[in-house]
Amino acid sequence: MTGSPIDFFFDPISPYGYLASTQIEALAARHGRTVDWRPVLLSVTVLQIMGLKPVPLTPLKGEYSRDDKHRLASLLGVPLVEHGLGGAVSPIKSLRLFMALKARDPALAARYARRLCAAHWAESQDIGDVGVLLRVAESVGVAAAEVHDALHDEAVNGALRTAVDDAVALGVFGVPTFRVDDQLIWGVDRLWMLEHWLEAGAWTPPLAGAARRSGLTANALPCPGLPDSMDG
Repeated sequence: MTGSPIDFFFDPISPYGYLASTQIEALAARHGRTVDWRPVLLSVTVLQIMGLKPVPLTPLKGEYSRDDKHRLASLLGVPLVEHGLGGAVSPIKSLRLFMALKARDPALAARYARRLCAAHWAESQDIGDVGVLLRVAESVGVAAAEVHDALHDEAVNGALRTAVDDAVALGVFGVPTFRVDDQLIWGVDRLWMLEHWLEAGAWTPPLAGAARRSGLTANALPCPGLPDSMDG
């Protein structure tokens, strides 16, 4: 692998973060890059810092987003279901476990994070429930004792707080966000921009080839004036 890793900022409660989680590893591999999975909390960036409502509760934008995420899932060829859990799901416990796993094995943590996002958005599982976390963890080879330790370790909780603070310091506000070289790129609908940067290293045309390879064709690129990335 050549080049610096792609920082992938995610929050498992975001459907757009889930969609990006299904694409980012393959995209990075096409360009000889690895992926550094980094958690962020939309409850901090969007609700507390930006002072915005959750997207589903935002007039007009919330209604649009309900269709938008399913269109994107269809374009990317991945499942996405309405879990009906609303905004009551907290990602805190699941991300504490992520931080504990990342500290000892980043590749395992990435596998866990992919399964976590899929459990929530492809299987309608409540990832705030410890029983669900135990099943997700077991599916990637993590023992129940390690889950229990992570959820009750204050050092792990502190590591998560630091990770979120670091993301904010870098300017991350929405999910998914990609950071490559010195570029910050927000939104699953901007995977084509990430791919273009990895190919060209500059913001110069043409862009159509990168858009096709990232799963969103040139005809599917966002149009000026239309809502784009919905998380934040």
